[in-house]
Amino acid sequence: MATAQLIDGFVDLVLGSRCVGCDRPGRPCCPACRDLCRLLATQAVPHWPTPCPAGLVPTYAVGDYDGLLRDLVLAHKERRVLALARPLGDLLAGSVGAAAPPGPLVLVPVPSRATTVRQRGHDPTLAMTRAAAALLGAETRVARLLRLRPGVVDQAGLDAAGRSANLAGSMTAPAHAVRRLARRCPRAHVVVCDDVLTTGATLREAQRALEAAGVPVQAAAAVAATRRRNPAR
Repeated sequence: MATAQLIDGFVDLVLGSRCVGCDRPGRPCCPACRDLCRLLATQAVPHWPTPCPAGLVPTYAVGDYDGLLRDLVLAHKERRVLALARPLGDLLAGSVGAAAPPGPLVLVPVPSRATTVRQRGHDPTLAMTRAAAALLGAETRVARLLRLRPGVVDQAGLDAAGRSANLAGSMTAPAHAVRRLARRCPRAHVVVCDDVLTTGATLREAQRALEAAGVPVQAAAAVAATRRRNPAR
């Protein structure tokens, strides 16, 4: 504990940073909030959108999109606090571990719009998915199989019907990437990954695009689910 306090004191003095969860001076995610993340990562359960897109695979999350989880996601995504990729990776790994059986895994992050990635200066979903894969071990790899077609707009502010219409047919999985995955991971379970489950439209479109290319999807995993979603259908 004394070492942690010294580290946080040094970081606060040099960088002036504070924990995004509890506002404690020091690292962006203090030891207490990291411990809470590790605890939450063991509590992932199925979360189903309401209404649920037809055919959506089981989707897992560690908790509601509120409090610490919301603070971590927003700070990483919108404020570019890159150090939060690790604790978010811990949480996502918990969801993946609950979603998929033991054995080889392929994590497929949902794609972000190129303009959004340029504006933010990073791809938060890809970063946390890579952090989760590193934690899950050597039998887990990340495959960027999905691409967004032009015309997709920002989802913020759209209701379930609007999100579904915006994303319908918007993703594709290039054949060369699918063939490469089949050669390298012929028996791996595929899990689609995102930061937040809202209406399920994004994950369902990702699932559709993968299955259209011949890639069966085992499940989907997210860090958090919006509160108006119903857990454990």
